[in-house]
Amino acid sequence: MAGLFITFEGIEGTGKSTQARLLAQALKKKGYRVVLTREPGGTRLADRIRHLLLDRCHQGMSPLTELFLYEASRVVHVEETVRPALQRGAIVLCDRFTDATIAYQGYGRGLSLSLLKTLNQKATKNLQPDLTILLDCPPIQGLKRARGRNRRTLTCQDRFERESLLFHRRVRQGYLKLMRQNKKRFIKINALLPIKKTHQQILKKVEGYLS
Repeated sequence: MAGLFITFEGIEGTGKSTQARLLAQALKKKGYRVVLTREPGGTRLADRIRHLLLDRCHQGMSPLTELFLYEASRVVHVEETVRPALQRGAIVLCDRFTDATIAYQGYGRGLSLSLLKTLNQKATKNLQPDLTILLDCPPIQGLKRARGRNRRTLTCQDRFERESLLFHRRVRQGYLKLMRQNKKRFIKINALLPIKKTHQQILKKVEGYLS
């Protein structure tokens, strides 16, 4: 039995990681086999690449260097984590995937969309999510949330949180355009709702999809 691949997307501070975790817990309680993962990351090697990508010491990293690091991380993540889990019949919940590359490195950084699509296809061997949950909010509010979280957890801003508001606006517009182009795959959720209400909306949508 084939598994189900669900991705979470959105700009900084929309609560993707929290909502992916809550959905994983809810689905496990219902008896589903669930694998919770993230990009960049999901394997030992990919997590090491993640550290390089998010480290603010590398703020001057070129867009192409950034892109190729993401794709290298994606290759090993798909080969070692995502595809094996799907083949076992699990529901895979992934915090970011190929849409993030289009939104951030394409619309945000200005790299060629055709190049990004080609590299994504090569890195994943044409693997596509079955369902994508887009957590959406205005960038100024998302960044405010992200920075508040950093203060609470005593962590520093990563490379992307330190980008300009204009950059994050371009990324959000990229996500909204992707949603319009892939209406059957995307579900848009208001990320400014309380955490519990957001989770309930997501769970209802996913249960409907599963049924």
